[in-house]
Amino acid sequence: MSLGSKVALTVACAVVALAVTLVAMRGELGREAPEPIRVGVLHSLTGPMASSEVPVVNAIRMAADEVNAQGGVLGRRIELVVRDGKSDPATFAAEAERLLAEDGLSVIFGCWTSASRRTVRPVVERLKGLMVYPVQYEGVESSPNIVYAGAAPNQQIVPAVQWLFGRGVRRVALVGSDYVFPHIANSIIRDLVRSLGGEVVIERYIPLAGGGEDEAARAIAAAKPDAVLNTVNGDANRALMRALRARGVEPGRTPVMSFSIAEPQIAAWSPDAFAGDYVAATYFESMPAARSREFARALRTHHGDSARASDAVESAYTAFMLWVQGVRDAGTAEPRAVRSAMGGMFTVGPAGIAIVDASTGHLWRTARIGEVMPDGSIRIAWESGSPIRPMPYPLWRSRRDWDRYLADMRAAWKGAWSSPGDVSAPRPHWESARPQAPGGAP
Repeated sequence: MSLGSKVALTVACAVVALAVTLVAMRGELGREAPEPIRVGVLHSLTGPMASSEVPVVNAIRMAADEVNAQGGVLGRRIELVVRDGKSDPATFAAEAERLLAEDGLSVIFGCWTSASRRTVRPVVERLKGLMVYPVQYEGVESSPNIVYAGAAPNQQIVPAVQWLFGRGVRRVALVGSDYVFPHIANSIIRDLVRSLGGEVVIERYIPLAGGGEDEAARAIAAAKPDAVLNTVNGDANRALMRALRARGVEPGRTPVMSFSIAEPQIAAWSPDAFAGDYVAATYFESMPAARSREFARALRTHHGDSARASDAVESAYTAFMLWVQGVRDAGTAEPRAVRSAMGGMFTVGPAGIAIVDASTGHLWRTARIGEVMPDGSIRIAWESGSPIRPMPYPLWRSRRDWDRYLADMRAAWKGAWSSPGDVSAPRPHWESARPQAPGGAP
């Protein structure tokens, strides 16, 4: 073959190769990217619960960013659709309906208060969606449409009460927000205290939006308890703790054990009102484990130096990653398939091992008690050492008894899950005590 023929052949081959490449590129360019998996995030961005819930939203944003940076799930990006529950159960229910029915989403990460969760639950069940709930709660609930990532009573309330009694506490005061979580939690605590030979010397409730903190603190101080068990939620905690200190309820003599306070709130409200008191949770930001430090550092990188981790923040992040794993294993984002795939699944998150209990949809979690330090960090005072199996229904009473108490409470509150203000929750039918007076006095 002559030199001219070889050159011509080489040029021809190059032209053909270029043509093939261009055709392939045109096909790639013409191919649409797969639709993202849209995920609902429903938390309070405004109102008295915003200080607790906004950090949870930030954790979910970080989790989604991490998954997307690794290529998404099933070859699809995750797109968050964030809605504001406005610290109002009715708004939560309306936004859940909108996310599932109008926007066509299949999963919602959301709710903080049990009043919101219990109001949203029938919406999620009716529309056959899936909700992932990140907060410790009162138990007495289980749904095939909900994954409960926060602690059940036997993973938080029960060990905290037992720990206090192991330190000599016998007379306790109960204070909580006037809605379903504190009332159910305190019925569990009353049973525990009686079984341990103790006494509940006073019980008070304040509105979820705040108000009445000073009056409650005055009554608690007058009752002279050995310890205060606090189930107040949201911004009202700041006023309550300051009022207790002003009335002489100091940690050296009368420690407060709180169930709904964590590092983000303590930092925002000033640590001096909480230092020396205790918090029961499954995770604290100041845990020494390397994965905990890395998680806290990542939050600050994503959301600024003021970002803080907490029990609910860690639970939301860990549950998001478990859901992603469930979608991968199921090969679809369809709620029933994902919920089934998540049963028995485990991961090692910032708080350690978390396992999805297949029968209840709750997570096995390690229980911890921490002491608030003057700088707002929390030092671990006790931990269970291994994950505790969740028991959403305390076993010393039947499920029928617990469900009847819930029904009686909701009937007294005219179908709501929080007090309308002029009607107190009834005592459980198994208690012989006289009915509660308005304001929560036993």
